[in-house]
Amino acid sequence: MGHSRRDTDALADRLEAYDRLVEIGIGRRTDVACALADRGVSVTATDVHTRSVPDGVNFVADDVVDPDIGVYEGCDAIYALNLPPELHRPALEVARRVDAEFLFTTLGGDQPAVPVRRETIGRETVFVATSQRTEP
Repeated sequence: MGHSRRDTDALADRLEAYDRLVEIGIGRRTDVACALADRGVSVTATDVHTRSVPDGVNFVADDVVDPDIGVYEGCDAIYALNLPPELHRPALEVARRVDAEFLFTTLGGDQPAVPVRRETIGRETVFVATSQRTEP
């Protein structure tokens, strides 16, 4: 499901507060990364499959479940759109390892699998992982 132009702009408005971003699992939905790059934000997109991305967006093939942590080092935030629940915790672990914020949306009725606060942005609910750490 695609984002409307308004939702894309609203998400980009929220995310452009960060200087360096990594999008996990960009897939074929490149509109938000493109909007951010157009605004001068440094965006690196990752996916387990090689994807073509818009000009101004870096692409690195990476699996967040078995990440190359160097891809994420130095970023201010990691975000993901329509992230399946089984990837919430691995993505959050990567964000914590590099001291970055983690923001994501889910598909349909999927609930976040990690502690979050909710933000309504356009017609999207964006989940922002909170700093509560669950003890092992």
